[in-house]
Amino acid sequence: MSAVRLSDQTRVFQMGSDFALESGETLPGAQIAFRTWGQLSARADNAVIVCHALTGSADADEWWAPLFGKGRALDPSSQFIVCSNVLGGCYGSTGPTTPAPDGQPWGARFPRITIRDQVRAQIALADALGIRRIRFVIGGSMGGLQALEWALLDPQRVGAVVTIAASAAHSPWCVAWSEAQRLALAADPKYRNGHYDPSDPPLAGLAAARAMAMVGYRSPASLARRFGRCAAEEIFGARAVDPDALAVQGWVRHHGDSLTRRFDAHSYRILLDAMDSHDIGRGRGGCRLALEQIRQPVLVGSVPSDALYVPEEQLALVSQLARASLIAIDSEHGHDGFLIDAGRFEPAIRRFLAEFHSGDVQSLLTNSRVPSHIAYIH
Repeated sequence: MSAVRLSDQTRVFQMGSDFALESGETLPGAQIAFRTWGQLSARADNAVIVCHALTGSADADEWWAPLFGKGRALDPSSQFIVCSNVLGGCYGSTGPTTPAPDGQPWGARFPRITIRDQVRAQIALADALGIRRIRFVIGGSMGGLQALEWALLDPQRVGAVVTIAASAAHSPWCVAWSEAQRLALAADPKYRNGHYDPSDPPLAGLAAARAMAMVGYRSPASLARRFGRCAAEEIFGARAVDPDALAVQGWVRHHGDSLTRRFDAHSYRILLDAMDSHDIGRGRGGCRLALEQIRQPVLVGSVPSDALYVPEEQLALVSQLARASLIAIDSEHGHDGFLIDAGRFEPAIRRFLAEFHSGDVQSLLTNSRVPSHIAYIH
């Protein structure tokens, strides 16, 4: 991995004490890299938490640009927006690439973490920033898993949740995709279960793992429309590495290779494991009971063409949440539709949030279970 250049606006929160993990292990001197937009109000009640996906960073205004701006769902003129790089990541937060207490990179010694560990670290950051009230937490894919955990781990502060292309627990299907990627990493002789020299990382294994993931992130219709049976030269011109190969082959290889220039292989493995640990019902009596405990209004976003977090999982969420709305996102791009077509569903997020001003949210948090509201918005 090439050295990652963080945004000039990135700040670092240094935890003052050891951070306890679900596993029982601790992370001494953990830090969280984060960015903010807008100003925290005098009452500290206008915060919004944005959670990123697997290989994302704190630069939410780059990867979710259609949601940012005055009058949009993420509006720095009226909100205090916070996005942090996850624990275990490689964009400034403590992870395999950052120094352990002995001054050497954590590498394979980095402990196993969970989605709940990541959210608890984000909660510690919110505490440090002086946030008293969070209007809503929003995320897609891995970020959507985190958004659901926020509702249960910090129920007094979180007013509403927007979870997109996510599920209540990582399905056997998702775990199978993760395991295939772990096997790709392990097949690279340089990987050595994470015990590799940072100056000579397992690039081939990481590229293969990412190539697998990209197939799961898109849909047959999306790839057929964009590439068909065209040769790489027809689609990419002079940028084609192998002009005679099919364009879709070049696309897969490109995405595999490009990740190696901005991500660490063992961090990728750590985050895959964290996602596979996701089960909102763990230790809470099962998924149904856990979801019934969420009192906040929840907007559940589903991409009908998603072959990874399939639409049935979002339907299951809505059917078990106390108050939920479902939006069907009009995208042929599969799972990645939550990023590629963000501009299409941004108005739906604003409409959802407009329904739940502070009085509505307070009433919802104190009332008994109410029927779910399901709205398909295209």
